[in-house]
Amino acid sequence: MSADRLLTVADRVQLLVNALAEDKDHCPAVKLFTPDGSATWLISEVDPDDPDRLFGLCDLGLGSPELGYVSLAELTALRGPLGLPVERDRHFVPNKSLTAYARDARTKGFIST
Repeated sequence: MSADRLLTVADRVQLLVNALAEDKDHCPAVKLFTPDGSATWLISEVDPDDPDRLFGLCDLGLGSPELGYVSLAELTALRGPLGLPVERDRHFVPNKSLTAYARDARTKGFIST
């Protein structure tokens, strides 16, 4: 399955712009999730030297969301409990910075958008 179904060209551009900007507290550019599970990723940046390495708020549904890096190739290959692939939330519109999402997620134990 192609990584193109998860990130559009516009997403990739925004992730790179965020990574290269001096201000490092950006709104997430994309939300990914498992439709048949409880995992969610709010992605804000891409590593300029490695386009497979994404940075964001990662929640595997275990009650402890954390900021960190995730592999686009691994997300593309990942399947949920019923075998469904990770999807991009096409309706996601961020309303706060990634650190604000992280602060709320730590309090609640999950990402709330």
